[in-house]
Parts: sequence; C-alpha cells; structure tokens
Amino acid sequence: MTGPTCARPEALTLLRDIFGYDAFRPGQAEIVDAVSTGENVLAIMPTGGGKSLCFQLPALIRDGITIVISPLIALMRDQVRALQEAGVSAGALTSGNTPEETDAVWAAIESGELKLLYMAPERLSSGAALGMLRQINVSLIAVDEAHCVSQWGHDFRPDYLRIGELREALDVPLAAFTATADPETQDEIVQKLFDGQPPRSFLHGFDRPNIHLAFAAKDGPRRQILEFASARKGQSGIVYCGTRAKTEAIAQALNAEGHTACHYHGGMEAEDRRIVETRFAREDGLIVVATVAFGMGIDKPDIRWVAHADLPKSIEAYYQEIGRAGRDGAAAETLTLYGPEDIRLRRSQVDEGLAPPERRAADHARLNALLGLAEALKCRRQTLLAYFGETTDPCGHCDLCDTPVEVFDGTTAVRKALSAILRTQESYGAGHLIDILTGQDNERIRQKRHDDLSVYGVGREYGKRQWQAVFRQMMGHDLVRPDPERHGALRMTEAAMPILKGEAMIDLRKDTIKSATRRPAVKALVAEEDAPLLSALKAKRRALAEAQRVPAYVIFADKTLIEMAEQRPANLDEMARINGVGAKKLERYGDDFLSVITGATEELHPQRRKLAGREAGPIYDMLLEAQAQLARGENGTEKPLSCSASQLAKVAQMRPNDTVALERLLGERRAERFAVAFLDVLRGVG
Repeated sequence: MTGPTCARPEALTLLRDIFGYDAFRPGQAEIVDAVSTGENVLAIMPTGGGKSLCFQLPALIRDGITIVISPLIALMRDQVRALQEAGVSAGALTSGNTPEETDAVWAAIESGELKLLYMAPERLSSGAALGMLRQINVSLIAVDEAHCVSQWGHDFRPDYLRIGELREALDVPLAAFTATADPETQDEIVQKLFDGQPPRSFLHGFDRPNIHLAFAAKDGPRRQILEFASARKGQSGIVYCGTRAKTEAIAQALNAEGHTACHYHGGMEAEDRRIVETRFAREDGLIVVATVAFGMGIDKPDIRWVAHADLPKSIEAYYQEIGRAGRDGAAAETLTLYGPEDIRLRRSQVDEGLAPPERRAADHARLNALLGLAEALKCRRQTLLAYFGETTDPCGHCDLCDTPVEVFDGTTAVRKALSAILRTQESYGAGHLIDILTGQDNERIRQKRHDDLSVYGVGREYGKRQWQAVFRQMMGHDLVRPDPERHGALRMTEAAMPILKGEAMIDLRKDTIKSATRRPAVKALVAEEDAPLLSALKAKRRALAEAQRVPAYVIFADKTLIEMAEQRPANLDEMARINGVGAKKLERYGDDFLSVITGATEELHPQRRKLAGREAGPIYDMLLEAQAQLARGENGTEKPLSCSASQLAKVAQMRPNDTVALERLLGERRAERFAVAFLDVLRGVG
C-alpha cells in the first residue's frame, strides 16, 4: 500500500480541538487522508480501532454533507449524540425520530451547517430519498458495517445492495468500513459497492491484544457461566446463547446470584428490546444474556467481558461478537463453551439449509476454522489471526499461553473410533459407539449383535468421559460429521481416511474438562489509591448522562475518566490535556469534573476559558500579568488603562511580532503603554 502515512495538519488540529486526542491510533491517519482527498476506500480495522473517526474527520474537512449508512437506529443515535456533544453538526433521519428532531435536521441542512447525516440502508428503497440526496450537496458516502452487503458476511442486509447505485447516482466518493471480512466478503464488497473497480484498500490487522481468549469444553454450562460472571461482578458483560429459552434461564440464574442481568432475543416485543438496549448503554455493570440478535452496532466502549454459552456459527461471527468487549482498549476477557452437541447443531444447520452446494462447503470450512480454534493445541491468537492471513508470536494472553495443554499421540484411539464407525455402517452416534469401544453389555448392543464386532471392547483403556473428548475432538478436526439423513449418525470425511489407513498421525489434547471460568478477574482498571476518585467521577458522569438521557460514554469514555483519576488535573489547562477532552466538552463539563477532583471549580474569564489547554492559554496569563504591572504606567502615576479580555486573547493567539501589528490589535493608546512589555512576553515564548 502506498500513500501518505500521516494526515494533513488540519486533520490533526480537528482531532485535538474537537475530539480531544493528541495523536491518531495506528492506521487512522492514512485512511483519514485518503478519504479526505476523495479516494474510494475500503478499510478493514479491528473493532475498537477507531473506524468512526476515519469518516467523521474527513466529513469536517470536506465541503458539503457526508451521508453515513449505518445498520441500526440505536447506533446512529448514539453517534449523533456523541458528535453533537463534541460540537459537530450531525443528525439522523430515521423512523425513530421525533418531529422536532427531523425539523432540526432539515433546518441544519438548509442553513448549510450540517456535516454528517446518518441514514439506515432501508431508507434508500424510497425513490424520494434519492431525490432528496441529490439536492443537499452530498460530497461523500460512508458505509459502516460494510460486510452487511455480502452474502458471505454473517449479517447480510439486502438493502445494502442499493448503496452502489446511490454512489453512481450522486457521483461522489465512497468509504466502506468493517471489522470482519474474509477474502470472499471483501470481493463482494468491491463488486457491490464499487462496481468491481478496486478502491484504495487498508487492512489494519485483526488483532485485539487487550482481549484475553479462552475456550472450555462444556461441563455444566450454566454453572460455568455463573462462575465466570461471579469473578467479574459489577462489570458490564454479554452472554451469547444459542436459543431464546436459554437466554431467559441464564439471565434468571444470574439475577438469583446477585447480578443485574436481563435477557434479549428476537422473540421479544420491539419496545422491550429497545428498553434493554437503552439500559445496557446507560447502566454500569449490567449483563445482557442474548441471542445473536443483540450486538451489531453496539457502541458501548466499556464492556469488560463476553461469554458464549454455546458455540458461535463461524469464526467471523465469533470474532465480531468477542470484539464488542474492550472497545476502550482496556483489558477485557472472553470465554467460549462448546461441546459435541454444538458441533452437531452447527453441522446440521449448514447441511439442512437451502444454500447451494458451494455455499454449504464454504460454511463447513468456516465452521472448521472455528472448531480448529476451539481444539487448538497452541496459542489461540496465533490460530485466530492465521485464519485472517496474519502471523504473530505466541501472545502470552490466552488460556493456552497461560496453561499449555498436555497432548498425546491420539492416532490409535482415533483409528479405533473410525473402525467402529466403519464396522457399524456409519449408522450410529458417539454414545453407542463408545458403548461398543468400552465393551458395554446392554440390550441395544446385544440386539444389534455389536458384541460380535472385532472392535467390541478394544477401547477399555479409556473411560466414557475420555472417549467423549476423543469424539468431540474428531468432530472438531472434521474427521467425522453428523449425517442429517441418518438422524445425526457419524460418518467419516475424506480427512479421516489417511489416519484410518495408517498413513497419517494425529495429536489430541488430554482433555481434563477443567474450567476456564476460575481464571482471576481482570485486574483493576486503576491503582487502589485512585479507585475512590474513579468511582466519584463515574457517579458524576452517570448523573449528567441521566439528566440528558444519553449513554454515559457520550459524556466521557471510561478511558478518559481513568486518565483523570490517575493524572488528577488541577485546572482547566491540565484537564484539556486529558485524552478525550475536546474544546466543547471542556467548556461544557470541565468545571463539573474538576470540582470532583479538586473540590472546587476554577474561576476563569470566558475568553481565557476558551484558551484552556491551548498554547495561547499560558501566554494570555503572562500578558495579563504584564498588563497589571503597567495599569498605571511605568511609574504608577498615570490614568488606569487596560485591554479587554478579547484583545488579550487575540494577542495570545496571533502573537504579533512588532509594534505596528500590536497597534492594529490594541489601538494606538494601548499599544503605546503595553507594546514593549507584550512583545517581551511573546519573544520569551517564541
């Protein structure tokens, strides 16, 4: 990839003044520069990598309006609120708008102030929408969650297909963003959004090093989830379940254990789902137990953990779902439970679906990748990133790095299992096959005369639990699959034949069915001495958020409050240097949070307050001091004279370098008294 590696100075200025950050995250600057200059862009960045900023900043740099196509109303509303809090003119046209909100959007469009307009893809189905967009000076289209355009993506939305037509009709550049896109998905995004003409592509890694990865074989999954949540009590988390009924049962169990939890699934009334979404955005420490209906578009940065009570359907779905944790960059944890019943379910869903054969084969391959991650023998992050085409050293931050697994040569055990499958005509599931291998004497064995088979009793060296682990790992390695036409009976795949014939070997894990839930919780976000202050800052944020009916992170993100608690700014200048405190938020909330930290607010003239955190602030203070010394002239006998606060602010910002320039700002009389002293101040800081 070629091109500039840093954004233009105006982008850096806006980053500091509007969003309160001193520097871009890795990869952001070059994307911002490409989008700002009108290139078509496809950017694949990890969740929490700052994708939104990569189209919000260019929207402020470019003339006209940027249209943002986003999949969920809740996500749009949160981003609009956050932008408005930062002083940016942004709005959304959605079915959830009040008449007043819609009127405000149109007023901002007509006045030429609006910079970002959020819309759902479904709105593009209206011919009136295209007519409206033709008339409002659109200069850029940004597409969030761009994988939704792809049949290969796991959140396919047919209305996304109209975006390519919109780009051609408006003849403006388009920037597409997503966190998850394998090669097939990327190809379809290019075809559908860019008419097959390759855009400038940015692939900035899939690694989320702050997220701890862990898998565990199911051994009482409800208990395992409760233990995991108990070690993280008071932290926001999500539990994903495969069924609606399970979401309700686990939520009830969590509440009985003293947690604050609620369930969420597609069978609930829309209003009830909205209430859960709102609560999760605004409440600290809430746990949502949900199906995959909950998740896309969640912008909550301080989710500390994600657990899967059941195996996800693919490695892309897994990556997207765990990616909702730790968006603020602080430590987060995951746990995924899985068992043979999960594998059977996922295989049958693929086999019994209506997709064409090539799609089913691809879906089996995607599931294989996830099962390979579940049954990995070494660093999980290496396995996960390898799927996305990346290499890395062992991470030291997953369950397999924490506690390396014991492995054994499982070739003989697998050959015995495959022989049992072959000699029973691939007609039975794991339970009956284990009975054969362990030599059980029961009615079914005798009725089928399976006690006469050569494989009967050849596996007595292992117990039932160990054989269950062997069969699960065989399914995980795609050596055997449940056959939907034989009620889930196991059949061999081509991959099994070399092992059966003695041409290949295989290592298996010594599966102790240990619980990954007992791993210690994430370490405290701040040192012990800073924890009370962080709690007080969160309480102030919560009160402000509730008063404005917005999510707490719209006021300030956790990471910003943590930095406040650690740095303890003593005045507004120091507060302005905290990451995430832009000019607008400093003006609006600076005193509130400063009073929590210092016990008092700082009395500043409004003109000086506007300079807080900027280079001109201390210069203003020095000019004010120099003026005080000359208020009655050098000898203290002349008539009192002073400059206005706005005049001092202009001098501090413009920093004139001679008497003539100063006289233009102050007038002849004031320049005569203060010019020499003011120029000394300005040269001293120059």
